[in-house]
Amino acid sequence: MKLSFLAKELNLKYIGEDKEIEGIQSLDKAGPNQLSFLENKKYLKDLKSTNAAAVILHEKFIKELPSNVSALVSDEPYLTLAYISKYFAKEPYQISGNKPKIGKNCKIAPNVYVGYDSEIGDNVTLMSGVVVGDNVKIGKNTLIYPNVTIYRDCIIGANCIIHSGTVIGSDGYGFAHTKDGRHIKIYQNGNVIIEDDVEIGANCTIDRAVFDSTVIRRGTKLDNLIQIGHNSIIGENVLMASQVGISGSSILGRNVVMGGQSATAGHLKIGDFAIIAARGGVTKSIEGGKTYAGFPLMLHKEWLKLQAILARLVKKK
Repeated sequence: MKLSFLAKELNLKYIGEDKEIEGIQSLDKAGPNQLSFLENKKYLKDLKSTNAAAVILHEKFIKELPSNVSALVSDEPYLTLAYISKYFAKEPYQISGNKPKIGKNCKIAPNVYVGYDSEIGDNVTLMSGVVVGDNVKIGKNTLIYPNVTIYRDCIIGANCIIHSGTVIGSDGYGFAHTKDGRHIKIYQNGNVIIEDDVEIGANCTIDRAVFDSTVIRRGTKLDNLIQIGHNSIIGENVLMASQVGISGSSILGRNVVMGGQSATAGHLKIGDFAIIAARGGVTKSIEGGKTYAGFPLMLHKEWLKLQAILARLVKKK
């Protein structure tokens, strides 16, 4: 849709060429037909080099725009993004399209639904109650247990195992807030990509991205009752014990291990081969190759010393 249409709908001023907008993307990844936004000035460097067609931003930052990028001027760019995201949201349920393609030697139980434009690879097993949404791709030899739900546009690799009750591609927890305290939904228009050889336990939830993809890399193994937030990237061969929670836009390196009930804040990085002990709380980016524990998080050996000191203090009383 035209930039001028969005400006009129939301009573905003636009500056520059009236371009055709096909979707929304972050500043660093946006292409010449996409709209982006700037809320926090720490991303000014991305604004100056963006390839977006247009950017939603405050008037004071217009001078930082590349000459070929148009602007939607807003006092609250993030809130404006939330309102605009609805215009690009896909229908959750298609009523027409191509019939799904089913590979050779598949086992599909009664009471399984596979949506339009979806593709199921060879030797896939879908057990009773599985729902595969529209435009989903599932790789060969994948086993999906009863009552798994895979939302539209998601991609599941080959040789995966997904246990009962898991939901892949549900909306991420994203809202912008008005000055009077209302919470405006940011429509989650991305997807989830699960690479090959991944195993996901029962009753896990993996949220789709706002735009782009939430990604679970090859060889990762998730226990039961795990939450992966939107736009997170989980590296290869990661291990997560039960009740781990990963907040949105977290990036985990390869072979990270997270103990039961450990969790992260959002927008942080965990380095390769890091180990987080049970109930550890990761609130900022940490180096790989080390073992951490506690909340606030610290090196595991320091946490053990702290527990010994506390035990002695309690014993004295």
